[in-house]
Amino acid sequence: MTQEPGGTPARVVVADDQTVVREGIVMLLGLLPGVEVVGAAGDGEEAVRLVAELAPDVVLMDLRMPRCDGVEATRRIRSEHPGTQVVVLTTYADDASVFPALRAGARGYLTKDAGGDEIVRAVHGVLSGDAGLAPSIQRRLLERLSESESESEAESASQPRHAGPPEPPDGLTARETEVLVLIAEGLNNTQIASRLQVSTATVKTHINNLFAKTGVKDRAQAVRYAYGKGLVRPPGG
Repeated sequence: MTQEPGGTPARVVVADDQTVVREGIVMLLGLLPGVEVVGAAGDGEEAVRLVAELAPDVVLMDLRMPRCDGVEATRRIRSEHPGTQVVVLTTYADDASVFPALRAGARGYLTKDAGGDEIVRAVHGVLSGDAGLAPSIQRRLLERLSESESESEAESASQPRHAGPPEPPDGLTARETEVLVLIAEGLNNTQIASRLQVSTATVKTHINNLFAKTGVKDRAQAVRYAYGKGLVRPPGG
């Protein structure tokens, strides 16, 4: 779902255990076009319940909450209600917060210093299939991927090397592999369609197929998969 001028706004649930913060986010989003806050939760359990009841498009999820934290709530929502996306909105940007949330299925990750327009862009970005990550989070993700790549190269330094590009893994076709590489390079569906000179519907079909074959759930996981399989190299690698 993508908000077009005059179109239907994205339906959002806000989850944060701090009342003042939660009400402030609700009030801020109420002043902006393109989103409609349909519910607010004070903890992860309530967030999961509201998703089951209201079927929102996106949950803006705090991480550190009582009863059920944001990571577990994200995991449950993505498992039980895959039509609802999760964008983390939290104070914390450390590795111990970022990577568990992304592994749980969050499609976006913003810190609470994000402006209202940035939040709205992230909401509509994840609904369009893009990753709604703050620039600092994108840099940290690439750094982690680069570190993993360096460790992998060190481990395989003594192994025989074969010429040529790696074979497509997990039964991917050449075109599905090409789409995966372009996702890892940061292109959205429209840009991939333009690069490959195909329709966006065809791109979505390739993405659905490669997600099913590789077992990844979203674009963030697809990026990690592509780097882990050696299909692309980190910047400067």
